[in-house]
Amino acid sequence: MKNRFPATATGGKRQATVIGPGFLTTHNGNIANTEDPQDQTLVARSVAGDRQAFEQLYRRYVNRIHGLCLRLTADQGEADILTQDTFVRAWFALAGYKGQGSLGGWLGRVALNLWRDRLRREKRGDRLAEQLAMEAKAATPPSATASHGGDGIVSLLTAVDLERAIARLPRGARTVYVLYDVEGYTHREIGQMIGIATGTSKAHLHRARQLLRLILEEGREAAHGA
Repeated sequence: MKNRFPATATGGKRQATVIGPGFLTTHNGNIANTEDPQDQTLVARSVAGDRQAFEQLYRRYVNRIHGLCLRLTADQGEADILTQDTFVRAWFALAGYKGQGSLGGWLGRVALNLWRDRLRREKRGDRLAEQLAMEAKAATPPSATASHGGDGIVSLLTAVDLERAIARLPRGARTVYVLYDVEGYTHREIGQMIGIATGTSKAHLHRARQLLRLILEEGREAAHGA
């Protein structure tokens, strides 16, 4: 993604799956769950008006934030715009970051808030919670044995396959899957972030995992039939 940085311009999480370029890795938390001393220094310099320090923060986190934006929007162009908007907003709001939790997590919340605001401006966001609840009705309530079902999906998919499959999910299922299985948020946190009940979040996750398995099976059948 081209660098268009403008010239004027909580707590530990469970283990989350992170999709990287060509491989899969894991980390504890959404992007990171501990404060980075170097980040703290760069934040302080940025708040004081040091644009070079903010450029360093941009380079440290732009790929991770862009990955989140791409999974949320399922559109390359929108993800590029949302990523840039996130860092523009961060430049002006960085003084509000008090060092509680990781800077990456804070930037992720900035991106998510901007995404929700964009949907509202397009007169879709005010129906987001209702849409999520309606989509959840199509899901079977998750069983206790399915609580770690995401790991099996990841083991069966390549990184590219998984990214394409995520993009095909309905918005509600995609949103919860990205926030839970990729970014590492809990169902309680997800419910607070997007305004749905914990049970609805669990139902969306269950549906997302089911759909991802179906997409994988379709891909295998197509490959065998070719």
